[in-house]
Amino acid sequence: MSELRIFFKDQEKIKVARTLTALKELDKKDIIWIDLLDVSDKTEDTLEGFLKIDIQEDEEMEEIEMSSRYIQTDDSIVANSNFLRDNFEVEPVNFIVKNNILVTTRDVELGSFSDTFKKMYVNARNFPTGFHVLVSLMETRVERDADLIEDTTDLITALSKEINASDHVDEDVLIQIKDLQEKVTIIRQNIMDKQRVISNLLKCDFIPDDLQPRLTMIIKDINSLFDYTRFGFDRLDYLQDTFLGLVNIEQNKIIKIFTIVNILFLPPTLVASMYGMNFDFMPELHWTYGYLFALGLMFLFTLLVLLIFRLKKLL
Repeated sequence: MSELRIFFKDQEKIKVARTLTALKELDKKDIIWIDLLDVSDKTEDTLEGFLKIDIQEDEEMEEIEMSSRYIQTDDSIVANSNFLRDNFEVEPVNFIVKNNILVTTRDVELGSFSDTFKKMYVNARNFPTGFHVLVSLMETRVERDADLIEDTTDLITALSKEINASDHVDEDVLIQIKDLQEKVTIIRQNIMDKQRVISNLLKCDFIPDDLQPRLTMIIKDINSLFDYTRFGFDRLDYLQDTFLGLVNIEQNKIIKIFTIVNILFLPPTLVASMYGMNFDFMPELHWTYGYLFALGLMFLFTLLVLLIFRLKKLL
């Protein structure tokens, strides 16, 4: 769904316009944020001419090199960052700040943006410039990353309980562990991406002074999230080792059963082999009770093997 939002100050309130014609009616000093959600190239061209900026293409937004992630000039900032969706898909977002106006470009709706919209309507005084909106977006995104980590931690805990309560191992458990490892990796990469952007914003000369403490706090929150992701990796490694250990134990039990069965059948096989020889002189062949005698020998040897296993505590 294509949508254009232009947030501007109107006395003590923040209002939003949704058409390009509003740009001609508004004073640039009143504009705080222009949010572009999957808009057309024509709309982007109009905004580029109005604000004298260069809106990046999708290919440029997805560049991972640090030089493409953050660019600072004498009067503007260009930053690219990946935002996670609830299904753990990565969505690149482009940020441009010039003349205190923030311009954001994205292709899908994101919860971080919706939350920031609500914050702006509730407390307009906290958003005097586009820099304040940018910092609020980053704060909201880090909060959502923390929620994702908590949800993933709950899934890890539930999986651990499932392994402990289960009487047998299932290959689905290993698939779940792999899936959770992938999710934790994605979250960690996403957090690292935010850390790079925030670190560069802290070095920016024209960031408002009142935002410096908030940026510092975001860095601290990100560092704490790194510890949680590291703990998540450790727990998943432990669960994987536990799972593989249980698999080995179960395989050993199966091998043990086959071994015991084979050993139990060895004495009867030996007796049957003896009486299957083609010697001319074998008295038991013509004995009335020869068949029962051979069966008795088989049964007796089997009981003897079982007794030895019991004494050795192998059964």
